[in-house]
Amino acid sequence: MVNIAIIPARLNSTRFPKKILANIKGKPMIAHVAERALESKKLDRVIIAIDSKETKDALEAFDFDVVMTSTKHKSGTDRIAEVAKKFNNDDIIINIQGDEPLLKPKLIDDLIKAFDENEVQMATLASTRLSMEDFQDKNIVKLCVDDNMYARGFFRNLFFDTTINEVGCLYKHIGVYAFRQKCLQKYTSLTPTKNEKHFKLEQLRALENDIKIKVIATNYTKPSVDTLEDLSKIAKILG
Repeated sequence: MVNIAIIPARLNSTRFPKKILANIKGKPMIAHVAERALESKKLDRVIIAIDSKETKDALEAFDFDVVMTSTKHKSGTDRIAEVAKKFNNDDIIINIQGDEPLLKPKLIDDLIKAFDENEVQMATLASTRLSMEDFQDKNIVKLCVDDNMYARGFFRNLFFDTTINEVGCLYKHIGVYAFRQKCLQKYTSLTPTKNEKHFKLEQLRALENDIKIKVIATNYTKPSVDTLEDLSKIAKILG
């Protein structure tokens, strides 16, 4: 079994055009993400899955493993699946977003460790640091879990979900996923569900097709990277 991180790098993001190439302390943001991933003790390989010559040119100064992918993918998960299909069924594929320059390498290792349990096919991270502001923000995805730390549901607006009253613990979702390679290919072959499209929550496709998602809890919280001011804050944290 091999552990491979794939960072989907779509150039033209909607809210922040060319966000992955935004300059943070002299490097494109995605370079910081890749360098963080390379500090993981459990990863065997880190790949950046790009979709443009501009991104390729921006990364030429770095010794990263870069793979060109189709421009037609509708999601980062589809993009990593294109790259991952050449790997073995039981290999672990970690999807790390290109706007995670502060992601702790240990969290990647913790996510990989979840697959020591043979029944785990898909896993994700969630933060225990859910503020009231987060709770009320529809842009921040929340999740609840069962007694075995498997996801029961993902939400933007909790008002619409009755199951939330049955759950004593909520988490703030961190959009880092890991899959067994076979599960990843199955997942991306499934038709997007009605709820997935309505709520814009891709992970609902897994739950609605009986793919269980193991949740690894952490006190890490992902900072938003949507403005130039956000970039300045991250630069200060990086030191």
